[in-house]
Amino acid sequence: MTSAHQITAGFIPLLDSALLVAAKEIGFAAAEGVELALVRETSWANIRDRLAVGHFDVAHMLAPMPIACNLGLTPLASRTIAPIALGLGGNAITVSNALWGRMEAAGARPDLDPRSAGAALKAVLDERPRRRGGPPRFAVVHPHSGHNYELRYWLSACGIVPDRDIEIVIVPPPLMADALGTGSVDGYCVGEPWNTAAVLSGSGHIATVKAAIWRSSPEKVLGVEERWATANPEALAALLRALYRAAEWSADPANRRELAALLAGPAYLARPAEWMTPALSGRMLLGGGQARTIEDFFIPLAKAATFPWKSHAMWFYTQMVRWGQIGHDEKNAALARETYRPDLYRAALKPLGVALPGANAKVEGALKAATPVGSAGASLVLGPDGFFDGMTFDPDEIDSYVAAQKN
Repeated sequence: MTSAHQITAGFIPLLDSALLVAAKEIGFAAAEGVELALVRETSWANIRDRLAVGHFDVAHMLAPMPIACNLGLTPLASRTIAPIALGLGGNAITVSNALWGRMEAAGARPDLDPRSAGAALKAVLDERPRRRGGPPRFAVVHPHSGHNYELRYWLSACGIVPDRDIEIVIVPPPLMADALGTGSVDGYCVGEPWNTAAVLSGSGHIATVKAAIWRSSPEKVLGVEERWATANPEALAALLRALYRAAEWSADPANRRELAALLAGPAYLARPAEWMTPALSGRMLLGGGQARTIEDFFIPLAKAATFPWKSHAMWFYTQMVRWGQIGHDEKNAALARETYRPDLYRAALKPLGVALPGANAKVEGALKAATPVGSAGASLVLGPDGFFDGMTFDPDEIDSYVAAQKN
C-alpha cells in the first residue's frame, strides 16, 4: 500500500533524534499514513543547508536555528518554522580530566551543581595567567545552538567572560569526544551520548548539565521549510501526531532498552547501546567511577516537552542579541516570535485529546515546584523550571531583559 505522505527528514546522530527514530521504526509514522525517510548528516550546517535547498522536507534541528534562519543570520537560509519540540534537556558540559582535576582542587564537587563548578572553573582561570598558554578552549556544536547560549550563560553568571577567559570553537557532535581525547579542546557542551562517550573512553568528566543550568529547557525542534508546510498541511499534521505518539512511547521506561537498541543501530548513531542508557535512564556516569541520578536529564513527553513555547524562542532571541549576532528591534523580535508555531501543534494534536497548554508563552523560571496548569484535553503539570542563578525571563519584557544582560 502506498503511503499518503512521503516525508524526508534529516537528523544528526544524537540521542534526541529519538522521536524521529521511534516514529519510523515503531510504526507511528506509518499508522498516520506517513512514509518517513531519515537521512543521517554529520553537521548542523549541513542540516540547515540541505533543508534550505529542498533535500529535506523537515529536520531534527537545534532549537535556535530556525530563528537564526528567519533573521537572515545563516547562508542559504530559507523561511523555517518549528511546529513541535523534540524534548527537553539532554546535553551536558564535559571537561578534560586534567581540567577537572584542577577544578576539583579549587572546590568543584561531583554533584553537577553549576554554581560550584563555575566558581571552581573561575578560580582555575584566575590562576591561569601565571601559567603558559592561552585561555582554555571549549567547543559547542554551532553558533546558533542552545549549547552555545547555555555555555555562555553559565560562564557569564559565574563571572567568566566568554571569548576572553574561554575560547569557544565549533565542533560537530560526533567529533567532540575525539577532540577532547587528543587535547584539541579542554571542554565542550554537547548532547548525549557524546558526553558519555568521553567518560567511557576515560578522557573526560561531566562538570554540569543543561537540566541544572536551565531546568526544563528546550534542546531540539522539528525544523520545517515553511513553503513545504504551507503546501502540505495534512502531511505535517500527520507527522506531528506520529512524533507525539513516539514521545509517549519513548517516555515509557518499559521501552528504554528497545529505544537504546534502535538508536544504536547502524543507520542512526552506530554506537553501543550502553552509550544511550545513561541519558535515557537519568543515571549519568560522570567520570572517575562516579555517577549521579538526574530525573529530568532528558524529557521526551512530561512538562509539555513537545510544545513549541514562544517564550523559548524569545529567550534564544535575547541571547542572539546579547552576543552580538543580531540587533534588537521590534521587527527582529517579531520574526523570532513567529518562528515557533504552537497553532500548528494545537491543530494537529487536538483530535488526540492530549494535554494542550492554555497559553503560547510563559514566564521562564517562575515555577519552583511541579504545578498543575490550565490546559485543553488531558491534565498538564509544568515545572519546576528555571535558571540556576535565580533569574526569570518574561517574554513580555524583552526590552528590559535585553538591557540588563551583561557579556
